[in-house]
Amino acid sequence: MTDRTGIGPWIRRFLLEHLVAERNLARNTQASYRDTLTLLLPFLSAATTTPIDRLAIEDLSPSRLRGFLEHLETERGCRVGTRNQRLGAIHSLAKFVGLRSPEHLAWCAAIRAIPFKKTATPVMAYLDKPEMDALLTVHSGRTAQGARNHAVLLFLYNTGARVDEAVHVTVADLTLGSSPSVRLLGKGRKARSCPLWPVTAETLTRLVLGHAPHDAVFRNRQGRPLTRFGIYRLVQHTVTRARASTPSLATKRVSPHTLRHTCAVHLLRAGVDINTIRAWLGHVSLNTTHIYAEIDLDMKAKALARCDLPEADTVKRWRTDPNLMSFLKAL
Repeated sequence: MTDRTGIGPWIRRFLLEHLVAERNLARNTQASYRDTLTLLLPFLSAATTTPIDRLAIEDLSPSRLRGFLEHLETERGCRVGTRNQRLGAIHSLAKFVGLRSPEHLAWCAAIRAIPFKKTATPVMAYLDKPEMDALLTVHSGRTAQGARNHAVLLFLYNTGARVDEAVHVTVADLTLGSSPSVRLLGKGRKARSCPLWPVTAETLTRLVLGHAPHDAVFRNRQGRPLTRFGIYRLVQHTVTRARASTPSLATKRVSPHTLRHTCAVHLLRAGVDINTIRAWLGHVSLNTTHIYAEIDLDMKAKALARCDLPEADTVKRWRTDPNLMSFLKAL
């Protein structure tokens, strides 16, 4: 008879059967769920003095789950967003168990009743045109590494690609003819084509010269594909060097995703319609793209300037009509 009380078999089914076979989630999403459980199980084992392979479902009680969430924030220094992300993964596990094991419905309801913490939405950071130009001028093409670094920054700015999309671009994904473009594989394995500027196409042509179609476009010194961490370090190093000539960068926290936001805002300022930008960035919902229209201060200032407010001296002053007041009081 299958043991339905141990949490180990349920976690194995959740990771392999549900995330992979049923939902076919992206590798990064699977890794996020796995990392959550990797942190949770040792915490439960220490709290219950039970070996990990002997933990039962009931060992994950609401009180212990609250303790785990507090442990993430106080001892591991996680932010509220990370705390909520971990809780969302545990909610999914509880729902998976509850749907397949009626005797655990009460446990499932108790776990899923633990709420997410409300968190303030941070202001989305983006770079103005002079700041972006300063980043692009840091690296020169006199060395192979400098040419690659410049190509990475130009590609991220041109396409608005996510870092994970950029590191998986191969030479076969590039079309460098008369109408240059690149094929990007985004979230949910949704593919999209993004046009390339002539200067970007020319830069990439020199970068991939002599490489096979299956080779990664962006590679490190050993010829291996750049990692997400590698691109993050590249952007941080570039920003540090650019701050000497552009002091405004010192007040901004710049990451590779900031270049994605910068691409969207600059497209919006250039007059590109919001639905085209949605397709450009690979957003599923138009509501996600609308945030760029809300944060662009230049567009708000132009809209305010178009409002023709009346002059103060043209506003007629209120005067009391005694006849009208007498009429109203007589009613």
